[in-house]
Amino acid sequence: MSETSVQNKVFLSDKVSFFTESVIRDMTRQALLHGAVNLSQGFPDFAAPVEIKKAAQEAIAADFNQYAITWGTKNLRNAIARQTQKWQGIEVDPERQITVCCGSTEAMISTLMAVCNVGDEVVIFEPYYENYGPDSILSGAKPVFVKLRPPSEKDGEWTFDETELRAAFHAQTKAVIVNTPNNPTGKVFTRAELELIRDLCVEHDVLAITDEIYEHILYDNTEHIALAGLEGMKDRTVTINGLSKTYSVTGWRVGWTIAPPAITNAIRKVHDFLTVGAPAPLQEAGAVALGLPDSYYQSLAAGYRARRDRLMPALTEAGFRCFRPRGAYYVMTDISTFGYANDLEFARFLVQEIGVAAVPGSSFYRNPKDGAQQLRFAFCKKDETLDEAAKRLRKLKRD
Repeated sequence: MSETSVQNKVFLSDKVSFFTESVIRDMTRQALLHGAVNLSQGFPDFAAPVEIKKAAQEAIAADFNQYAITWGTKNLRNAIARQTQKWQGIEVDPERQITVCCGSTEAMISTLMAVCNVGDEVVIFEPYYENYGPDSILSGAKPVFVKLRPPSEKDGEWTFDETELRAAFHAQTKAVIVNTPNNPTGKVFTRAELELIRDLCVEHDVLAITDEIYEHILYDNTEHIALAGLEGMKDRTVTINGLSKTYSVTGWRVGWTIAPPAITNAIRKVHDFLTVGAPAPLQEAGAVALGLPDSYYQSLAAGYRARRDRLMPALTEAGFRCFRPRGAYYVMTDISTFGYANDLEFARFLVQEIGVAAVPGSSFYRNPKDGAQQLRFAFCKKDETLDEAAKRLRKLKRD
């Protein structure tokens, strides 16, 4: 047996054989390599608000440069509690219910590791943000997937089958992950859908873990409803959120969980030994960010709506079938008219020959075949970036 074979057999965890590195982040690397317009990874290419950049600079200058309290600075936790009450009408104890993490990504894995045991199951709607499956596996749980089906009409909604969802809940179910507004589909779960999920959680004694990172990015008079605010859910919901998307600071890595005290204690233990704490000066700036006026959030949503409505016609003209998002800043598309065998082949062609990077749809599904005729485009970009992408995509019609 070769040395490499010995190492592969002896030194690697079985867990890592069940997933790959991030396809989304790999597409950013491909965009850089080929000089493509990057509509793959969901980070803005425009500036964050001046007020919060200044607050971060001032915090560094004021020497907020050492470890903060492990579960978050008092200023930020107080701001999170204040805004949760204002936006969702949910009263939160900042001392006993909030844990500040290194982004919502760490918040999710810390939560799953804090609540899951080997043999537990976690229900996940698919297509799903690609971290959820690996996070479940790393926590020792088994992911169980429930399909979101694309709309049959241009302005329809992504839907799930109630019977399929009910069948996913049973004695081994520990948690359900609900991402609303949803990445990658742009679906915003309705009150009726959330109430069904609530009823199943109560019936089967299941924890809901909600990823609400896009809560302020909504279109077409759509309403964001916090699952924790529904009757019977405050004590069985972990709400995950962060600064990244709302304030255009994806590189700051400041997120948080809001949970009942006993679950918060468990999350804090895991978080402490995973990362110790999020960046102290950026937490101070986060408290300032959460204090921005209501007009900021109105402008945020309006700006993203304009970007959505700028990109979608260009995609349609190029031959994509677009599924209109109601929230977040992504467009899922159907690529079947282009005649490619699968999404990976077409994504490679796009980035290398057309000069536009998108994310293969298969990365959002358990079975890659289910997303083999889909691509996701991010529109959290400057107008000139979207216009350049549109210009390049016109080559598809000529080809």
